[in-house]
Amino acid sequence: MNYLETINWMFAQLPVYQHKGKVAFNGKLDNILSFSAYLGNPETKFKSIHVAGTNGKGSSSHMLASILQEAGYKVGLYTSPHLKDFRERIKIDGKTISKEQVVSFINKNKAFLEKNKLSFFEMTVGMAFDCFAQKEVDIAVVEVGLGGRLDSTNIIIPEVSLITNIGMDHLDMLGDTLVKIAIEKAGIIKENIPVVISEYQEEIAETFKSHAKSKNAKLIFANQEILKDYKSALLGNYQSKNIKGVVAVLKELKNFKVKKKHIKLGLKKVVENTGLLGRWQILNKKPMIVCDTAHNKEGLSYVIRQLEQQKFKQLRIVLGFVQDKDLGVILPLFPKSAYYYFCRPNIIRGLEVDVLVEKANDHGLLGDSYDSVQEALKVARKRASKSDFIFVGGSSFTVAEVV
Repeated sequence: MNYLETINWMFAQLPVYQHKGKVAFNGKLDNILSFSAYLGNPETKFKSIHVAGTNGKGSSSHMLASILQEAGYKVGLYTSPHLKDFRERIKIDGKTISKEQVVSFINKNKAFLEKNKLSFFEMTVGMAFDCFAQKEVDIAVVEVGLGGRLDSTNIIIPEVSLITNIGMDHLDMLGDTLVKIAIEKAGIIKENIPVVISEYQEEIAETFKSHAKSKNAKLIFANQEILKDYKSALLGNYQSKNIKGVVAVLKELKNFKVKKKHIKLGLKKVVENTGLLGRWQILNKKPMIVCDTAHNKEGLSYVIRQLEQQKFKQLRIVLGFVQDKDLGVILPLFPKSAYYYFCRPNIIRGLEVDVLVEKANDHGLLGDSYDSVQEALKVARKRASKSDFIFVGGSSFTVAEVV
């Protein structure tokens, strides 16, 4: 198979959570452990940092990778989901895995993958770990896909673990309370491995304390960090909490020489060094167009607070969701004074625009509906004056169509 055929095979034959939802969630480590053994346990051949959380884990992972690159290390980076190209998930020093590597890996292991019916995510984790081992990275930053305890990435023994903000997301799989969700995230805490918590959340602090104690793991709440002159290229105000977590992780990272200048430069060059997309990303300046991948209550709360701080004549919001979001919780966050361009992201799980319009109208959000994200943005730009502000969001998949 060539690259396109390989990617189509991966997407079509095996379940992809981002496209199919809960049906693709395995909730077991058996397959990835079996696959890892088949590959020669590549996760034991490189050092790593493990990053979990509901919001901020992607940004934090990219910041860590950028800083370690600036310190002169060869850095692997595994994140999900991708926005434009599958290969965004697996990077070394900011460069994506090659198409040839993707094709070679799948062709070489295709019989095993088919026989054992591995999920899309399991095969991707195996591919990433195999790549990092083969390329002999100094360290890899590994982002959890979903949850933590039963996530396929949770076969690594990291140097440090990081857990970012915890919010109410994926309730059907992780639990319907913050405590239940936090227990799943805390599943990445390993015996005698320090764990950093980016944001102190009183309701779940004891959950992390008890899990860390049971594993004899040093626990650090990063909110106690005092940062004066660390600024990131990632523009959202909410990044300040992520930066505290990142700095705290680097303090716990032994046998790696990371100086203050590396942190400052790595934060400044995070987009340049890692190719991160979709975090308060400015797409245009007149009119100002910004997109952000925040897609749950906690993440969108941060983003909307930032929106409220902007100066504009009229706020215009291009909005599209996937089907499993609790709109009764999310839609009340959005300003009624904005004009909305409702749309459906082009994936199987995309929420039908008619359903979104009805729910939005119930919450006093008014606007028009469009057949695609691109059409919605096109009309918003056409109607906007140079002093207006256009925001695109609601889902990673909505953002993926405009970046």
